[in-house]
Amino acid sequence: MNYLTHLECSLCKKTYDADRLQNLCPECRRPLLTRYDLDAVRQALPRDDLATRPASLWRYRELLPVRDSRYVLTLGEGFTPLVSAARLAREADAENLFIKDEGNNPTGSFKARGLAVAVSRAYELGAQSLSIPSAGNAACAMSAYAALAGLDAHVYMPKDVPQPFIAECRALGAHVTLVDGVITDCGRAAAKDAAAFDRFDMSTLKEPYRLEGKKTMGYEIAEQMSWTLPDVIIYPAGGGTGFVGMWKAFDEMETLGWIDSKRPRMVTVQPEGCAPIVRAFEKNAEFAEPWENARTIADGLRVPAAVGDFLILRVLRESGGTALAVSDRSMIDGANLIGRTQGMFVSFESGAALAAFLTLRESGWIEKGETVVLFNTGSGTKYAHLWGQV
Repeated sequence: MNYLTHLECSLCKKTYDADRLQNLCPECRRPLLTRYDLDAVRQALPRDDLATRPASLWRYRELLPVRDSRYVLTLGEGFTPLVSAARLAREADAENLFIKDEGNNPTGSFKARGLAVAVSRAYELGAQSLSIPSAGNAACAMSAYAALAGLDAHVYMPKDVPQPFIAECRALGAHVTLVDGVITDCGRAAAKDAAAFDRFDMSTLKEPYRLEGKKTMGYEIAEQMSWTLPDVIIYPAGGGTGFVGMWKAFDEMETLGWIDSKRPRMVTVQPEGCAPIVRAFEKNAEFAEPWENARTIADGLRVPAAVGDFLILRVLRESGGTALAVSDRSMIDGANLIGRTQGMFVSFESGAALAAFLTLRESGWIEKGETVVLFNTGSGTKYAHLWGQV
């Protein structure tokens, strides 16, 4: 059975039909959130039953929006390793440090989670042509799942993204448009063409279902840690879908009776050259002003403006968390430190998470005995050509 009930605006709280293709709330142009009959799920799905299910994000199918299993598109995404980073912890004078290794997903990043669910649901609701602006990884993921469904895929990326992203999208059958600018410029170009050519917009938080795929990271962390959440989660945020999604997952699990009310302190990290969320958090603002002249080596974090900015800031404050900006140099050093201590070739975004951890550990904001989860959001292989330059 499927327990999807409706969509709800994240800002004005108006509700909408979940069984037709929709983007933002028509009233306030803010993200729509997916809602379920959690009381019914609680009766139908005992927590311990999950252990018998396949190791993918679809093990949480009652809490995902695809109604008919014939439309589920899967390449084996989800249930990625939660690595005990013991050698890294010793180097950092810490204990109980873990890395959630999202580089094990199809197409090499956590974007596979969101796009597997979003493309599956769009496919079920009759979409024929999909469109996405991306710094690279989301475009590759959408291209892969669109190919699996036989849907037309159009991706818009900054013209300076690493060549492996472009090559992967083309190999997966997508139509690639390179834009002179950053991801917000790509978003404008994609939206214009989507309206002109009747394509469904799969932009970050501009449709309801990518967040549902990303929230499964929260379910997995809870399950992999025997239903006790860590003290701190550190997450490199561009659009912030996974950050918001995990917080939604924690609320859902508490309603289901799977966890108690304890929550992690949530930390978001951004580059010094593009840190709109950090700046808004420090100013105690509800929304983040766009960042001018965004630049960073971590393409996935070069997001000058996020439609879900207020949701990210809300999570930071509700959790007692914080936001940090780190230098490109510290990201590179962090990625290298993960590599030489844990044998993991990670993205620069993941190096940013470690850089934030080291800063917070040194300041005492994170105490030595606290349990901390860092996110490796993707494989370092797509940035391999840059390592000789940094």
